Amino acid sequence: MKVCLAGACFACFTVAKAQQPEERADTVKSRQLPDVEVVAAQRASATKQGSPLQIIDNKNIKRLGISELHEAVRRFSGVTIKDYGGIGGLKTVSIRSLGAQHTAVGYDGVPISDAQSGQIDISRFTLDNVDMISLSMGQTDDIFLTARIYSSAGALNIKTLKPVFSDAKKYNLTAKFKSGSFGMYNPVLSLSRKLGDRSSAVVHADYMGASGEYPYTLSNGSVKTSEKRLNSDIRTFRIEADVYAGFSRWGSLDTKLYLFDSERGLPGSVNFYNKTATERLWNDNSFIQTQYNNELSDRFKVRAIAKYTYSYSKYRDVDDKYAAGFQEDRNTQTEYYGSIGVLYTPLTHLSASFTTDFSHSALSNNFNNSPLPRRNNLLSVLSAQYSASALTVTGSLLGTYISDEVENGERPKDRRRLSPAASLSWRPFANNALRLRVSYKDVFRVPTFTDLYYLRIGNTNLKPEKAKQYNAGITWSGSAGRKVNYVSVSLDCYYNTVEDKIVALPTLYIWRMMNLGEVRIKGADVNVAAEAALSEKTNMIISGNYTCQKAIDVTNPEAKNYKDQIPYTPRHSGNCSVAFETPWLNFSYLLTAVGERYAMPQNIKSNRIEAYTEQNVSLNRTFNLGKLSLRLQGEILNIADTQYDVIQYYPMPGRSWRLSVALNL
Repeated sequence: MKVCLAGACFACFTVAKAQQPEERADTVKSRQLPDVEVVAAQRASATKQGSPLQIIDNKNIKRLGISELHEAVRRFSGVTIKDYGGIGGLKTVSIRSLGAQHTAVGYDGVPISDAQSGQIDISRFTLDNVDMISLSMGQTDDIFLTARIYSSAGALNIKTLKPVFSDAKKYNLTAKFKSGSFGMYNPVLSLSRKLGDRSSAVVHADYMGASGEYPYTLSNGSVKTSEKRLNSDIRTFRIEADVYAGFSRWGSLDTKLYLFDSERGLPGSVNFYNKTATERLWNDNSFIQTQYNNELSDRFKVRAIAKYTYSYSKYRDVDDKYAAGFQEDRNTQTEYYGSIGVLYTPLTHLSASFTTDFSHSALSNNFNNSPLPRRNNLLSVLSAQYSASALTVTGSLLGTYISDEVENGERPKDRRRLSPAASLSWRPFANNALRLRVSYKDVFRVPTFTDLYYLRIGNTNLKPEKAKQYNAGITWSGSAGRKVNYVSVSLDCYYNTVEDKIVALPTLYIWRMMNLGEVRIKGADVNVAAEAALSEKTNMIISGNYTCQKAIDVTNPEAKNYKDQIPYTPRHSGNCSVAFETPWLNFSYLLTAVGERYAMPQNIKSNRIEAYTEQNVSLNRTFNLGKLSLRLQGEILNIADTQYDVIQYYPMPGRSWRLSVALNL
């Protein structure tokens, strides 16, 4: 395995100093001032973790001029985003070639679920109300998490902004409008209101529409023609409402209502002889979640979560090949989810937690003789941690019990498993921030409803995928002289194995889901970030990351794809960026490079997807106009007009632009 350099992980820090005045004779009268409570959220340090953790917060999101969630996630190392192209294209996240089904997505600490497909489309979440995005891989140092997050190989957590009210203000208002290429327009409105000394409410709403018809070049041998992506229109409406309530000694209760509705055209893959595209997709995703937290004492903390999720999708294709002239698939998914956890800290450096999650999922559709599956999922995790300035050791044991029920057909066997995980972070030198870390995690992925029951392809005899993760790394952070006030460097080497990989294989007449896959993944991630003061009012932020991975199929030594790189996994990928903060204008430049990949298991020329580079530029400026704040931002994406595919035969847009205006009151 090659170890390659470059790097990037974004970090920021805050230093606060308070000086005591010198003691003097008591010659003046003293007056007692009222108590002032200072509240600040503690954020994990990425370089002190026992396993890789990457963070980008709201401050850096604004500094770098990032507008979309998937664009922020793409800056993390070890991440593959499957992007089906255009504004309305689905976007899923895979960590270190384990697959999107092994990646959990949390929203304010509560996991997002999809028992039907097992993967989350992150394009349905906005970046406008995000406070921080973090990506953890393997055993995290935060032992007070839900059991569902523990059960994943890695977790992408999206933390939304909580309202902050200055002086005597009781409300905040943000109005924003974004526009861009291919007919994109996106009005955004956010209103927060102070309800009491310890309570507040926020409503965030946005609408987005676009024709999505972008030009691309179609190559057919030596012939190249200019085409336009058709049936790529999209319309989305999203609303989020949050209520934050504090009860002094009785803890806090946070409740979120999320509604998302969309309609989009599906342009499909490029076909040389048929340019007609008539497929359409409707989605309705909503959930309500409430989270109760209480610090009973210095030693005990409790947390309880309740959530209800509703998801509806409708797919329609109009074509003469169907007897009725069209085909329409409708799926409805519901889930009831609950989690309760206790964190106990008997000693200063020792803590333990126990968390239990239970969920009940159901899927119904309009298919003939549909099995109408229902799933009960019980997860319990026991964790312990010793944490001191020089050494942190974390261990956990996850117990899983899953049982399915069906109305029609055969039901799979119940599934039980114990999954251990452990991590260690050690600072060998007392006066140096250098740290060494190692981690191990055992996880498994239960087959989704689609894997088990979808029409004639599903297979109720499927076994869960079993994955093992090993990681060893070195990190360092600190300053380098008077000008370079922050530097962060990390290098991690990893080895992952996946057994009983679920794949679709052809049988005598149809394709069928089977456990016939085994994958071995070796790789290295490098992250580098630095911040320097060029002058009193000008800062430069440099960052970069690089991933080198060899993910090969070792299922069958007799197969033609034996030890070939698995589909859609580049050997080399990375990005680097430079940003300048000045009193007049903020500037950011990003270069992303992705090596060649293969669309099918066999690494032959006809399956190869060419390497590409993409360059983006962003400019932004904030004007303070009394009580008002005006922010202007402009972006040019893919400035070199590079023609490339992320998914084979799904061409990505060429050069495009975005403009946004935001007014804060």
